[in-house]
Amino acid sequence: RSYDFCNRAVSTTHAVAAVSLACLSVADWSCPVCPLAAASSPRQMKALAVTLSYMVYDAACCFLNDDVRVDNTVHHLVSIVGIAAGLAYRRCGTEMVASLLVTEISSPLLHLREILKEFGVKDTDLNLLVDVLFAVIFSVARMGFGPYLTYVTVTADNPILIKLYIYIHKLMPFIFFIFYFCQAMATGLQLVSAYWFLRILRMVKYKLGKKRPAPKVAGD
Repeated sequence: RSYDFCNRAVSTTHAVAAVSLACLSVADWSCPVCPLAAASSPRQMKALAVTLSYMVYDAACCFLNDDVRVDNTVHHLVSIVGIAAGLAYRRCGTEMVASLLVTEISSPLLHLREILKEFGVKDTDLNLLVDVLFAVIFSVARMGFGPYLTYVTVTADNPILIKLYIYIHKLMPFIFFIFYFCQAMATGLQLVSAYWFLRILRMVKYKLGKKRPAPKVAGD
């Protein structure tokens, strides 16, 4: 199989493991984002450590395969720095694991779309079904629960909200970032989610508007 297929197999394995670990780390499903601004539990630390390892691996693969793009670079930077800071600071585990669950729950379908192409399955009803399911799950998770998660993170009993433009454009010192990382990571990830949401809308519009060849009539 190709490099892309093998890499996506690893990514799918991580997505399933990350979602499973995130679910197992929830202490009370009646309030999955409780407690806020609290010390991270061992299960939360484990879930974050697994995802941090994968993010480093994925960033290295993109670099070694000459697949360095702005969107991927921002995604890797926000994830690696934010999760590493969370592990070092040992706080905000609830918010970060919830963010992990929201960002990874649609990943298996994302990779399945490309794996189907690797097996030569293209322009079929199965492809369309996977595309639509991916778009729906991504949209509900990122644009539905994402803003709520961002809100509860930045309004929790943490240090004051850091301005996004300072985080992105002013390149504040790393220690200063650690002090405010919960708010910065939540806001940064929501911005990345909005960007991908717009791209997915374009993909769905293209897929639904794509004309399929008319079926051949017997005897033609």
